Amino acid sequence: MTLRRKARELALQFLYGIEVNPGDLEEKLASFWQMNRTEREIEEFAASLIRGVVQHKEQIDRTISEHALNWDIQRIIPVDRNMLRLAVYELAFRPDIPHVVTINEAVDIAKKFGTAESGKFVNGILDNVRAKLAEA
Repeated sequence: MTLRRKARELALQFLYGIEVNPGDLEEKLASFWQMNRTEREIEEFAASLIRGVVQHKEQIDRTISEHALNWDIQRIIPVDRNMLRLAVYELAFRPDIPHVVTINEAVDIAKKFGTAESGKFVNGILDNVRAKLAEA
């Protein structure tokens, strides 16, 4: 497993956790890293993704809602919802990460942590988001 894959998986777990049990971001991060000791590079990348998603959550959720036709964002299962948030953040705000890498990682992680349909669902929405961003 690559360092960035591990960081994305940890970021997904953290985002899921704070959705279920909200609180102060920095306190939650400190506690999370105490329980999930890992390499500094993994922690730094995961934390940058987490902070980015939290900072841009409203815009990210609007983007997801625009592309998740017939799905209210709160009806999307939490793992898929948070994987989409993470990937949409990367697509929209991290030009240093190729879109194809973001989508492939998101689909693989969604398959690992979500349902049998998560990979297809996440891929469909992210492909539409990517196409829209390419138009801009």
